Amino acid sequence: MKIAIIGGGIGGLTTALALQRSNLDVTIYESAPEIKPVGAGIIMANNAMQVFDKLGIRQKIEQAGHKISTIKITDPQLKTLSEVQLNKFERKYGVHNIAIHRGDLQMILAEKIGFENIKLSKRLSKIEPENCGYRLNFEDGTIVNAEAVIGADGIKSVVRHQILNIGKLRSSQQKCWRGVSEFDWTTKYNHQAYEAWGKGKRFGFVRINDKKVYWYAVVNENLVKNPNKLEELFTEFNPEVARMISETPKETIFVSDIIDLEPIFQWQKDRVCLIGDAAHATTPNMGQGACQAIEDAYLLGKLFSEGKSVNEVFTHYEKLRMEKAHYIVNTSSTIGKVSHYENSLAIWLRNTLLKATPSSINETQLEKVFDISY
Repeated sequence: MKIAIIGGGIGGLTTALALQRSNLDVTIYESAPEIKPVGAGIIMANNAMQVFDKLGIRQKIEQAGHKISTIKITDPQLKTLSEVQLNKFERKYGVHNIAIHRGDLQMILAEKIGFENIKLSKRLSKIEPENCGYRLNFEDGTIVNAEAVIGADGIKSVVRHQILNIGKLRSSQQKCWRGVSEFDWTTKYNHQAYEAWGKGKRFGFVRINDKKVYWYAVVNENLVKNPNKLEELFTEFNPEVARMISETPKETIFVSDIIDLEPIFQWQKDRVCLIGDAAHATTPNMGQGACQAIEDAYLLGKLFSEGKSVNEVFTHYEKLRMEKAHYIVNTSSTIGKVSHYENSLAIWLRNTLLKATPSSINETQLEKVFDISY
């Protein structure tokens, strides 16, 4: 069976790897002209690392990244409001959360899949039914036939739009900057992910290898006067925050609006299936966007390995994955609002509640996220 995957991001690449293990003929069609280390950092949470362990690339990812065993929410001066130790989950599942450069992760996946199975500069323009499959038309004039299609082409998915004609994008009214800086780290930040919550803004950072730190800054749009002077928005934060921003070459900083996809209740139709952001794009507030796409890939691979037909696989996948994916989208949206309060009383109440919340409650919520027993 010939399966076409539209999109060579982390979700599309992981899906190809998962399906290859069931001896399926999979080709990825990626719009970019090359696979190169672009983007900033990313945290592969425990659920994603469990999948990578099953796919045989956990160790490579661990070697290229940095293990994270503590997650901290702090005030602007990096004083702890809430702390979650991940040791319990590391023992239970046998994997760590890993912070890594996106480009390094994509390269590990691409090498494992085989570059001969990835077609570059292929931007999909039209998908239409033909015989027992689909005819794919690309902007460069290429035409390809496939018996099944997986849309891994992001929040503005062409596959979703043309096959299902659904999907409403939602703005969070927040802007996000992402960067990678070389930093003379002290041991106090080793194996820890930080997110500092201020007044309508927050700043997160984590080490991704021996020399580099990945950071992100999220700010309510109404507070942004000059997008090119980001450090001025964080003058009331710990001095190391402004230092991370100022020491990052401006041309390497990515800025984008934070948007998500209003939950949709159909992900597949007639041998076409959506995964990742094409199906359930979420805001980044739980660090689960790519991780949920990786779970999609894992479940598709698992169902195909059981010998089910394409339509059975896609139908069961949709049924099994939708509840958790929608939980992530909705919870992440709520966190984005709560973490960006501008009212001083609301901030005080929020921070007081964070400090008072028992670690057992945080662990219960993480268990729901990390469990991949479908």
